Amino acid sequence: MSPREILERFQQAAIDHSLEDMLDLYADDAVHEFPFTRPGLPSRLEGRDQIQAFLQANWEKSPLQYHAYRNVVVHETADPEVIVIEQDATGTATTNGREFALPNIVVLRVRDGRIVHFRDYVNVYAVAEALDRPLS
Repeated sequence: MSPREILERFQQAAIDHSLEDMLDLYADDAVHEFPFTRPGLPSRLEGRDQIQAFLQANWEKSPLQYHAYRNVVVHETADPEVIVIEQDATGTATTNGREFALPNIVVLRVRDGRIVHFRDYVNVYAVAEALDRPLS
């Protein structure tokens, strides 16, 4: 699968909260990073087991339900394994009914049809606003 195909499947797995589909996209030794994170959350996950544990815990307790990805722009790079994505994850917070749009940028590296490196520059301020939990 190409990086673009992986991106589409990643987005759908996130909307569906399908842990199985999500994990099928990652290489065993994949790295998933959050360069902009808040205290108490990891900034780097190494290997499919850590990624699985994080996703499972996050999806079980997070009130953010994604419905779609909008304003998706994919930038090709000189490296055929790497694409850069601009996107807004949109959905609803189940705790307050608020609709949200979480802008983020992703740098995605795919090798042999699997994610080997995912850098997720999510807007933590937009997440806090959607949850009515301002960052201090």
